[in-house]
Amino acid sequence: MPITMNPKHLGRYRDIAGLLVKYGRKDLVNRSWLDHLEDEEAPETNTTNGVSAAAAGPDAKERSKPEQLADDLEAMGPTFVKVGQFLSTRADFLPPEYLEALARLQDQAQPIPFADVERTVTEELGVRISKAFLHFDHQPLASASLGQVHRGELRSGALVAVKVQRPDVRETIVDDLEVLAEIASFLDKHTEAGRRYGFTAMVEEFRKSLLLELDYRQEARNLDTLRENLSEIDLVVVPSPVPDYVTSRVLTMEFISGRKVTALGPLARMDLDGGPLAEALCRAYLKQILVDGFFHADPHPGNVFVTQDGRVALLDLGMVGRIAPSMQESLLKLLLAISEGRGEDAAELAIMIGEPLPDFDETRARRALAELVLANQGQRVEDIQVGRTMLELSRIGLDCGVRMPRELTMLAKALLNVDQVARALDKGFDPNASIRRNAASIMRERTLKSLSPGKIFAGMLEAQEFVEKLPRRLNRLIENVTHNRVRVKVDAIDEVLLMEGLQKIANRITFGLVISALIVGAALLMRVETRFRLFGYPGLAILLFLGAAITGFMLVANIVLTDLKSRRERVERLQYEKPHNAPTS
Repeated sequence: MPITMNPKHLGRYRDIAGLLVKYGRKDLVNRSWLDHLEDEEAPETNTTNGVSAAAAGPDAKERSKPEQLADDLEAMGPTFVKVGQFLSTRADFLPPEYLEALARLQDQAQPIPFADVERTVTEELGVRISKAFLHFDHQPLASASLGQVHRGELRSGALVAVKVQRPDVRETIVDDLEVLAEIASFLDKHTEAGRRYGFTAMVEEFRKSLLLELDYRQEARNLDTLRENLSEIDLVVVPSPVPDYVTSRVLTMEFISGRKVTALGPLARMDLDGGPLAEALCRAYLKQILVDGFFHADPHPGNVFVTQDGRVALLDLGMVGRIAPSMQESLLKLLLAISEGRGEDAAELAIMIGEPLPDFDETRARRALAELVLANQGQRVEDIQVGRTMLELSRIGLDCGVRMPRELTMLAKALLNVDQVARALDKGFDPNASIRRNAASIMRERTLKSLSPGKIFAGMLEAQEFVEKLPRRLNRLIENVTHNRVRVKVDAIDEVLLMEGLQKIANRITFGLVISALIVGAALLMRVETRFRLFGYPGLAILLFLGAAITGFMLVANIVLTDLKSRRERVERLQYEKPHNAPTS
């Protein structure tokens, strides 16, 4: 995508340049067109974008605290709040302390006027609020960067929570995504970091996720899916949407009365039986990730409530993750190896699911990853965090030249948040012990899921097709064997390349034999006296010597030139393959 330098985007260009400078990526700015924007004079406070170029002031070279990055992104608006949450899943891009700070990034914003809320609800539902709801609170329960939630009561008497999207937020996000795409494309083409991380692919992945989050109908489907998947866990509840009151910008769902985990005081925690709740929450996430392959990707403490009837409620299903069955099995094995302190097994599994980079050092990777897992064995229970360990595992793997899959980082982020919520419910909660306790049931559920009616019927259809075609295939095989038409083809080597090499060797040997024959013949003719003489010697013998010398020089020149050409082609091929085989994020 070409750089448009749209005047309305200049403020965003400057803000992003300031962030890159302030948080240690000044190399990206110095190698791009952003450097002159970073030097422009800007007001001390940019109330529209939240971060000014002054943020990259005299202390730009000093590494700022991770919490400051979260604050700056939050001040820049809804798009960059989501950027922070997205970056919290990229252990290959940011240090662990930044990942943890961004994973705790709370999505909060100033409330929007009720008149805007009323107008949006009326436009989306096609009816006035007073007609659709028996009661609708003017004061919001929560206000986030994309929308805010109000409490309401349907005509049927059911209490509901109504999530209303902010006016014009979609247009703002589309503009910001355009800026990010332009900058990512430019950095990919002109910086080493861009070629290593692949910012364009990163922005495209973020764009798809964010646009889905802007569609509240998708979030309603996510609520239905998660509610069904966790229906067997009694202590975990997910609100159900109200289908007739759901549009792309309005989401009406069951109201769940309770308090945020972070809002529980010491007395409330004493009255709460937090152990079973923490265990149920941990089991719920293990099931989501390792069995269902569909999980709540943002379980920070603000999205987890303790209900009045003593259950845990999971809210805000805008961000979800999906994991393929093959990756689920690998992640389960890795998770068990980490929880049981089996360092060598964990290192082997991590390397197996990772993507080797050109500088991959397997010996160093195995040693470093095993030491990380073994180091947890000496820690106290309250200090062990599985999510933190998995984030550190991703970082160490990248340092050793192996990039872990994004699913691993997503799992690490989710478990990091679950660790925090579970410890808020029960200070002595041991996540490793919980993983080991639930391993057997998780394996049983995975086995039962693989025996679903759909898969059984698919296997039966394949067996039917095999039985129907077996006689014809056997008859064809027997007939081919009878008439000696069975051939075995082995593609172990390149036959054409092999024959070319053998021909070159045979030609060189033939040339050598001809030269030897000429020399021997010339030596024998030296004793034959003739009238034809050259340089005082028999002329025919001298001609043979000259022919042998010229042919020998030609053979040597051909060998040298051919070897130089082959070496040059091999170097060019390696230089071509290196950037094309370089992994992208």
